[in-house]
Amino acid sequence: MSNTIGLILLIVGISFDLVGTLGLVRLPDIYNRLQAATKCVTLGTCMILLGVVFYTGFNSSGVKALLCIWFILISSPTGAHAIARGAHRSGIRLWEQSKMDKYADDREGEAIKQE
Repeated sequence: MSNTIGLILLIVGISFDLVGTLGLVRLPDIYNRLQAATKCVTLGTCMILLGVVFYTGFNSSGVKALLCIWFILISSPTGAHAIARGAHRSGIRLWEQSKMDKYADDREGEAIKQE
């Protein structure tokens, strides 16, 4: 039973990773690409690792997979946030069809408060 659950999690995780990598190729700007990378690829990779835990059992490789899940859940969103903030601060523009830029609005509000 746990082997079946492990295989299902592996297949679903691979599917999420495939959709995430497709988003990295197809989406128009760095901010949208980061969205695909942090959501799909983080979830997909964690599901793959959780599938490894179910498939192999709670042994040394299962514990390592759980530690990798924890590390990915902490580092992936943090890294994507740092990249997006650095890109925005360096002047990389949003896609021309983007509706709003909340970060720029927040920075303008802070500049008005400081004056």
